[in-house]
Amino acid sequence: MTPVRVGIDIGGTFTDLVAVDADGRVHRAKTATTPRALDDAVLTVLADTGLPPETVTDLVHGSTVVVNAVTERKGARTGLLTTSGFADVLEIARTNRPALYDLSYRKPPPLVPRRLRLEADERIDHHGNVLRPLDPADVREAAEQFRAAGVGAVAVCFLHSWLEPDHEQRAAELLRTLLPDVEVVASHELSRQWREYERTSTAVLSAYVQPTVAGYLGVLGERLAGTGVTGSLYAMQSSGGVAPFDVAARAPITLLESGPVAGVTAAVALGRQLGHTDVLSFDVGGTTAKTSAVRDGRVRINTLHHVERTPSYAGYPVQAPVVDIVEVGAGGGSIVEVDAAGRLHVGPRSAGAEPGPVCYGRGGTAPTVTDANLLCGRLDPDNFLGGRMTLDVDAAEKAFDALDRQLRVGARDAARGALRYAVATMANALRLVTSRRGHDPRDFTFVAYGGNGPLHAALVARELGITRIVVPPGPGHFSAYGMLVGDLTAHAVQTHVAPLDTDVVTALLDRVTAEASQRLAAQAESVRRFVELRYRGQEHTLEIAVPDAVGAALVDRLRADFDRASQEAYAFTLDAPLEVVAARVEAVAHLDHPTAAAEADLDGAAIVEPTSRLVDFDEAGGRREASVVDRRSLTVDVELPGPCVVEEPAATTLVLPGQSVRADRHGNLLLVDHHD
Repeated sequence: MTPVRVGIDIGGTFTDLVAVDADGRVHRAKTATTPRALDDAVLTVLADTGLPPETVTDLVHGSTVVVNAVTERKGARTGLLTTSGFADVLEIARTNRPALYDLSYRKPPPLVPRRLRLEADERIDHHGNVLRPLDPADVREAAEQFRAAGVGAVAVCFLHSWLEPDHEQRAAELLRTLLPDVEVVASHELSRQWREYERTSTAVLSAYVQPTVAGYLGVLGERLAGTGVTGSLYAMQSSGGVAPFDVAARAPITLLESGPVAGVTAAVALGRQLGHTDVLSFDVGGTTAKTSAVRDGRVRINTLHHVERTPSYAGYPVQAPVVDIVEVGAGGGSIVEVDAAGRLHVGPRSAGAEPGPVCYGRGGTAPTVTDANLLCGRLDPDNFLGGRMTLDVDAAEKAFDALDRQLRVGARDAARGALRYAVATMANALRLVTSRRGHDPRDFTFVAYGGNGPLHAALVARELGITRIVVPPGPGHFSAYGMLVGDLTAHAVQTHVAPLDTDVVTALLDRVTAEASQRLAAQAESVRRFVELRYRGQEHTLEIAVPDAVGAALVDRLRADFDRASQEAYAFTLDAPLEVVAARVEAVAHLDHPTAAAEADLDGAAIVEPTSRLVDFDEAGGRREASVVDRRSLTVDVELPGPCVVEEPAATTLVLPGQSVRADRHGNLLLVDHHD
């Protein structure tokens, strides 16, 4: 039997699987996500492939279990032990806000109630010197209160433990002894960065979700073993790498954005295959649209991420390496509604997997983006998911008719307006990662994927002036494929503020490299090193890659690279001394990546006769007859002019008037816009 590697991505609406065997054959499957028991969907989609479980050598999994536990407030009852005087850090949070005059702006409610935020009378200063030694009696007293309250997890976060963790280590060890059935998380185990609120929030969030995630991964591992899967099990991390299940369960906060990040990883690999290093990913699923800009083949990593952040809601800060992704609530299941002032809105509320869009016939009543696309003829009601699901056009129309009383337009006009809104929201997300950072979106290879990405890519690209679009094979499963091209990785970040000096940087990087290598679940084969720099007197920093070997010229090289980055990001440079603020090191152990064979059926041999139907292209061409072709019937390098619709089992690609599409030898669809 041929060995196979499997990637499984749980999304808000569907769960996707991609498997690639040793011969390069690709297997894909999709099933509805099961929110009440996510592991059910994993077992179902694996069974749908028909692959013998014993042939699975590696299974990489990304899921929404961490985000769900936070957003649905289904984490463990959590306690916090902190330095005397700092119990209210979670409540105070930060006073700065994205919109200064937004009166509806809210701070996130603490995940730990005040009665479970306990203090220890200890203190270490910002140089790492002990001002007040830790009294074990304080820890024992806190343990008794936590036991009486029935907590399932405890976070320990002491002042300046990012610099000197001795007190925190001793407190955590004692709590683990006194509370053997409680998950104990010490902040220094997750973050060695300054900023007390953010580090406390990170420790609390990780503790809050740890019992849930550890339980989920444990149950999933047992159920997979029960089916006969004996291969290695990995979880996709927010940094773009993977980690074994047991490692991931100890630091669940690193799994926050595992699904979306996998798509970016796949987009980078695709760009490399096509010879492009600047890639703009565009992933639209059932709940959100996500985008990331990759420059020079390097994925941008943020060491501060916010969960649930919106323009009017602060969200929860997390100090963990996360691929830089902008996410907006505009997906296939995003709900279309009208507010009290008569204004149309799309998202961020979503119909999700249950009940889903109205046209699914599962009890949904609120119109969605998918219902709008169906009314505009962009989706075939009889060929959705390859014909496995029939969409109800009449139900979708009735749902939009219900908006007529508020909008005073017909159902199809309302659907058209909803799609304009969704496309504008998606385009704005792309601007945030490109033009807002000094990059021209037209300079990137635009890769569209996700179940709804190819359906909206042409309209979004035209709004931004992008003339070339790439739709990979199996775009509806592309994030699952990305899980198969990630490597084992471990990150370490250390704050250290000092003047930029070769000896300082070298010593700092050696220390952080050792920590990252120690965290890796295998022998490190390569390391990537970065430093955060700033002009003296600045608050914010820019991350600069450290060359492998520069020697005595290191400071000059870093200075030149920083000035260049400052000019690009802020349009200025200063003749001022530089400070190093932190170092980040990524240790990597390379896994065997599958080499997927070119899509053998994209040679015109799998002939499916083209048809046509009326499609509403709105401002891009109005309502007109468009040819409808099956992706499998396309011949390599034969151009097909728009307007047309390219269909496949898990995605639909819209090609506008003035555009053309062809398949390349790798099975990608290449769209070119000839529109002036």
